[in-house]
Amino acid sequence: MADAAEIQGPSASPARRRLRRAGALLAGAPLLAGLLQLTATEPAQAAPVDSVSVALDTMTPSAPTEDDTLTVSGTVINNGRQPVTGAHVGLRVGPLLNTRSAVDGIAQHPNDLRGGTGDELGDKYTEKFSKLVPGVAEHFSISVPVDELDLGKDGVYSFGVSVSGKTSARPWDQMLGIERTFLPWQSSEADTKSRTTVMWPLISSVHMTARTGAGERQTPVFQDDELAKEIAPGGRLAQMMDLGRDLDVTWVIDPDLLAAVDAMANGYRVQQSDGSSKAGSRENQDTAKQWLAGLQQAVAGKEVVALPFADPDLASLAHTGTSVTGSLSHLKDATDVAALTVKTVLHVTPTTDFAWPVEGAVDPSIIKVATSAGADRVIARSDSLRESAGLSYTPSAARPIGGGTTAVVADARMSTAFEGDLTKADSSTLAVQQFLAQSLEANVQKDEQRSIVVAPQRMPTASQAQAMATAVKALQDGNWSQPETLTGAANAKPDPDATSRIPSTSAYPSSLRKQELPRSAFEQIADTQDKLDNFQVILTDQSRVVTPFGRAINRGMSTSWRGQAAKADGFRADVLSYLDNLGGQVKLIDKSETKLSGRSATIPVTVQNNLVQPVGHLYLRLSSTQPTRLKIAGKAYDEQPVEVSGGHSQSVKFTTSANANGRATVLAQLYTEDGQEYGDPVSFDVKVTEVTPTVMLVIGGGVLLLVLAGFRMYTQRKRAAARQAEEEGPDGAEADSGDGSGNPDDAGDRLSEEAGSPAGATGPDQPGDPAPDTAPESADPSGTGERVDR
Repeated sequence: MADAAEIQGPSASPARRRLRRAGALLAGAPLLAGLLQLTATEPAQAAPVDSVSVALDTMTPSAPTEDDTLTVSGTVINNGRQPVTGAHVGLRVGPLLNTRSAVDGIAQHPNDLRGGTGDELGDKYTEKFSKLVPGVAEHFSISVPVDELDLGKDGVYSFGVSVSGKTSARPWDQMLGIERTFLPWQSSEADTKSRTTVMWPLISSVHMTARTGAGERQTPVFQDDELAKEIAPGGRLAQMMDLGRDLDVTWVIDPDLLAAVDAMANGYRVQQSDGSSKAGSRENQDTAKQWLAGLQQAVAGKEVVALPFADPDLASLAHTGTSVTGSLSHLKDATDVAALTVKTVLHVTPTTDFAWPVEGAVDPSIIKVATSAGADRVIARSDSLRESAGLSYTPSAARPIGGGTTAVVADARMSTAFEGDLTKADSSTLAVQQFLAQSLEANVQKDEQRSIVVAPQRMPTASQAQAMATAVKALQDGNWSQPETLTGAANAKPDPDATSRIPSTSAYPSSLRKQELPRSAFEQIADTQDKLDNFQVILTDQSRVVTPFGRAINRGMSTSWRGQAAKADGFRADVLSYLDNLGGQVKLIDKSETKLSGRSATIPVTVQNNLVQPVGHLYLRLSSTQPTRLKIAGKAYDEQPVEVSGGHSQSVKFTTSANANGRATVLAQLYTEDGQEYGDPVSFDVKVTEVTPTVMLVIGGGVLLLVLAGFRMYTQRKRAAARQAEEEGPDGAEADSGDGSGNPDDAGDRLSEEAGSPAGATGPDQPGDPAPDTAPESADPSGTGERVDR
């Protein structure tokens, strides 16, 4: 328009036009400065420096109906540096939320002042404070009849508690803080109700070792006494049991937990840092008995799902364990023993055809492993098995995925609502309201009944369990949901439009993969199993070893080890070390060098059994490394069966024969009946010192010289006697004789007897007989430490 006016009038000179422009700039300068100032102050109004935090500690009822009175309470804290005056806490009902994503948005930013806060109800339903001192918490409690909230259509409403006031820097009434949550509103019974399954997990970490006492009772040894704390009044598992008693839930139980508590109830020991163990307290035994009795009552009449023993890590097994021979067999063993354990301890028959991978994350390999042990229903989660068809509603949980297997897809939003730190009351309250909001929002999506499954974290804390129980109780008392068992959800008619495509292995979350058990863990387990197989064949009572070690192997691949790699490795190493120690109780006693004089002898080898039970099915083989010099029973080696009573030793004798002098090395080795070596071998030397023909010739020559010397002495004496008789003559006296007979020969005989025969008499008992150089051989068994027979 200015340009048009200028065209209609006379043309202005250049100097005049420059003057007009300068004047316009001067006139607009104040306006421009004002605009800049206004722009600079707007961010301060959106995010005031002086703020007050609001904590909504309670909201009852969580899902009100028409005749209820809603009561909210909590605390406000002035986080600024200046006091807040004229403060008041008010209630705000926001807009109706139409999607589950809208619920997510508020849950992620509950304190955002810029969100849709709605209008405050008014002074009638506020609580006022004359001053909020910095850093001082002030409590509030406000009650309002539900009909005063002016709620309309059924659904989920945004609901907030705000605090407003003034500060010296900003002396006008303003909203300084807010906490937003949700108000589920179902005024009457819904025409269509969701069938909601809530899994109530009773799972703990590994507590028992493979070690047991030596007595008949085999008193179990625990790693620590932490389980006693969990089942004691106020403990995590005690609260899980007490809270679940009054809820319509499906109990999901790890049989290892039941086995551990049952063992504790019947007497147990606790391992010490020095390797010893001490007896568990009588008080803890009584606590265990009380907890089991309470659990038996709590699960009566409800569905119980038994996981495989010790809750094996299916994802780790699928991604790493299957490459190690024999790993899958342990999952089958864990599944087989699960039902028996639950039935024995709780006196109920559980369902065992469900598999539950960590956080419901699945891929084809996990599905394959999960079903390999007989489970035909796999509990997945909707953030893993994502909908790809763009559905505008939440489909039913059951999805057929082929091969007769059903994926039971838990709702991710509801399942993860109780994770995180819920020790503070406001965190717990927000979690409950978010859970209920998601449940109601899912129900109003479609006028068709659907099955919703909630699969929470495996081991909720006590505060998480309390929040879960509060939410489940409110849900079951609400007007839009009805309880259903896990089996019922799995058997429900699947939605044909819901996805049934299992995500690829590459889509498995990297955060979960980093927590998996390494290949070395399964190799360690395989090594333990091999040694157990070799050990058990020699036992007369295999159950004393096979049962505790079999369960320990299951515990070595438990899901509870995620994030505890070092502790898990230590557990498995301890199991293997203890098995090696037990196997080493049956061994060969070391033997020193043995001397063998003569051509044959028996050699004893001692087997020691320090176990409390007898052992058998063993063979002891003695081998000569130089059979040309020394043979065992006429050949290179010989073997004999071995049976040794508990706490005893047994000597096994082998007949040997020497062909030449010198030293020969002998090797003793135990074998099982199937030909496997058992234990370490023992080697020792045998020194052969055989008597040679030259030595015999020397000895014979010496004897001959003695005979000749004796004969010469005899003839000399006889000649001397004859000379004496001749000297006396015919007229002399009679020669003295031994018997007075006067016979010269008798005198010679007497002299011979007095002198003795140089060679000894011919009778067998004469003292001059040479002793034999060897004693008779003996083949009778000898005792421990007996010397070699000669």
